[in-house]
Amino acid sequence: MCRNIKTLFNFDPPATEDEIQAASLQFVRKLSGFNTPSKANEAAFHQAIEEVAAVARNLLDSLVTNAEPRNREIEIERARVRSARRFGTEANTTSAD
Repeated sequence: MCRNIKTLFNFDPPATEDEIQAASLQFVRKLSGFNTPSKANEAAFHQAIEEVAAVARNLLDSLVTNAEPRNREIEIERARVRSARRFGTEANTTSAD
């Protein structure tokens, strides 16, 4: 799976439409191999993003869990620690997630 696609289920607050749209864009980019599609493929590319986003929203709305929702700030800090361990430096704190 693409590393840029983040887990969106079971967070407080829930995933936003922008987060779902961004994950859908990354998924379609990965499948198609296009970062930006040609004019000939642009309509199909954007249609696929919209369809993937709709399916993702339906999935997230349908999933159930008994686990406590995860805290975004705690998960961000855990990611920073993992990155620092992996790369040996402090992770960039001004990411555009």
